[in-house]
Amino acid sequence: MSSRSEAPAFAHRAYAILTNDDEGRICKDIPENACHDQPGNFMRHVVSLGATKTADGLADAKLVLAWLMGALGAPAYLIGLLVPVREAGALLPQLAIAGAIRARPIRKWIWAGGSVIQGLAVMGIGLSALFFEGATAGWVIVGLLSVAALARGACSVSYKDVLGKTVSKSTRGTATGTAGSISAVLVLAFGAALAFGILPRTVASIAAVLTLAGGLWLFAAAVFSTLTEEPGATEGGGNALAVAREHFALLGQDAQLQRFIVTRALLIATALSPPYLLAVAGGSSGISAAAGSLGPFVIASALASILSAYVWGRLSDRSSRQVLIAAALLASGTLLVSALVAMLAPGWMALPLVPAILLFLVMVAHQGVRLGRSTHVVDMAGAERRASYTALSNTIIGLVLVAGGLFGVLAHWLGAAAVLLTFAGTALLAAFVGRGLEEVQQEG
Repeated sequence: MSSRSEAPAFAHRAYAILTNDDEGRICKDIPENACHDQPGNFMRHVVSLGATKTADGLADAKLVLAWLMGALGAPAYLIGLLVPVREAGALLPQLAIAGAIRARPIRKWIWAGGSVIQGLAVMGIGLSALFFEGATAGWVIVGLLSVAALARGACSVSYKDVLGKTVSKSTRGTATGTAGSISAVLVLAFGAALAFGILPRTVASIAAVLTLAGGLWLFAAAVFSTLTEEPGATEGGGNALAVAREHFALLGQDAQLQRFIVTRALLIATALSPPYLLAVAGGSSGISAAAGSLGPFVIASALASILSAYVWGRLSDRSSRQVLIAAALLASGTLLVSALVAMLAPGWMALPLVPAILLFLVMVAHQGVRLGRSTHVVDMAGAERRASYTALSNTIIGLVLVAGGLFGVLAHWLGAAAVLLTFAGTALLAAFVGRGLEEVQQEG
């Protein structure tokens, strides 16, 4: 049974402003009993997701953790493991755990528990930075990051399902987009504090920031646990291998699912390209030189979220298909320009604003990909297959991300600019494949 609590008046007002629903009557594709609780649940999603997104920005593996490991003298090969461990570690286990999650009628506790584990793991990273150096520090950080990534995987599977049960179909993108915009403002403040010397770029200060990030995950878990969630269907829970076979069988039953996964796989360019963009910005010194400008890069990433997350979210509620196509085209164009500038006019990449602007545009596209794909899979799957579709697509993308490590070999032989050029091509192909996706937000 779920317990109900009346949402405060300010939650109703904020909900009405954000969704243009003055009377709280938007109730599409959620249980009838959940309509009454939607304004309060909507705001709980915004607050808890905003807290975890802020924590993600404060503990960004591509920038913050990479700088921290470099400052601690960790070997380059361990720094290179950060993004694959962070991304693939969160995706690969999802198919195995989806059955166990499916067997639970109330799934908010999975997300809350996963957030607690992430918070404690990131606090551990901050603490380890104060006591270890060199390879030891590197292995401890990578190990704790892998724990956080596994917990993140459980959160990802359960979140899509809880979102689908507690927030209406026409406002889900708005909820996630609003949370992204709020968190981006806070991460922007973090980047500005670094850039202007308010927060010293020292191991001790970054360790303190990571401790704060861990606390935000714990806060988010507490807020999310207060959601009013109706019990969901438990069919499909059971043995992990049996469930995995059933999930992979879905690929042969749904051509739209196949197309969505291919589109999403091609769009990993937006996730993998920032380190290579930073490498060409660092010139002969590579990514280590770019990491020295930690503040400006954090600012560029945060500004991209502030200016685009809410807009992408609102647009995704209208057409997640069009959002994916638009984000793919933006990414392709930006990466193409980045590659050409790096190859034909490398001196321009040494100008402070050029790599920051390019990174900004890539991150705007990445926000579109993230919000578009999240909204699309939730609205495409429906209540009965939502968790299965999420777990299956995430597991396959996890495998693709592992294979994405081969781009490092390409960069070693042909240079980072060649990788950016390749990514420009895959993003363009994603736009072409994405044209065949259905408009899942349209009724009927």
